[in-house]
Amino acid sequence: MSVNHYENFPVGSLVLPRRLRRPIHAIYAFARTADDIADEGNESDEVRLRGLADLRAELDLISRGEVPLTVLMQRLQCEAVVPFSMPLQPFYDLLAAFEQDVVKKRYEDFGELVDYCRKSANPVGRMMLHLYGERDSRSIAQSDGICTALQLINFWQDVAVDWQKGRVYLPQNDLRRFGVYEAVIAEGRADLAFRRLMAYECEKAHNMLKAGSPLGKTLKGRIGFELRMIILGGQKILQKIEENQYDVFNKRPVLTIRDWWDIVRRALLKK
Repeated sequence: MSVNHYENFPVGSLVLPRRLRRPIHAIYAFARTADDIADEGNESDEVRLRGLADLRAELDLISRGEVPLTVLMQRLQCEAVVPFSMPLQPFYDLLAAFEQDVVKKRYEDFGELVDYCRKSANPVGRMMLHLYGERDSRSIAQSDGICTALQLINFWQDVAVDWQKGRVYLPQNDLRRFGVYEAVIAEGRADLAFRRLMAYECEKAHNMLKAGSPLGKTLKGRIGFELRMIILGGQKILQKIEENQYDVFNKRPVLTIRDWWDIVRRALLKK
């Protein structure tokens, strides 16, 4: 369950209406490409930022009604942006988040982290709502809460993974509050202080996910079903983190086939 790596795009889902498959695939390709530029390989920060700037320039062409230069962006324009009159701000927000990933490795407080999620995660939900024709302010607010919560869950799931990339998403002021030093993360040691910190952060993510979850029941049809599965998946990851006593170093929580069968069943029953 990873917003950061765009696994929450239902690109392979049989639930997707046929008319939305091509635009969602085009949007996913854009997000996946930008994410890889920012995060994969051994390129310097300068090279990564130039690659993201090239994508931004392509978006600028689309915003002016011109034809972009690459097949990737031509596909985005022709299969998603133009036929669905999609606003471009969510795409710009995603690029801003990827650029931030390149240059910012620590977050002082929870507010900074949520602001990052506003750019890195919330645009995904807003794009999906737009494609399905759901554009009221309440649905958008609930979607933002769900997406931010899922992004946070991904952070807590991947503390060890992000450390290897030089990143710590646990807020610095919370680290100080609970007496957790970054050396603990480097050593992969889930001591009492670290477990207390993780319980605190997971509770915040749980509350945000719960606050937005009514959207999964109010949205009708396939989008509601898809969203309920995503919400239940996030809840299951939080449950697994807690069951592992918040030790995300020695056992990274993941969803199994058995978990997914249960998620599908509960989503169908709207539980």
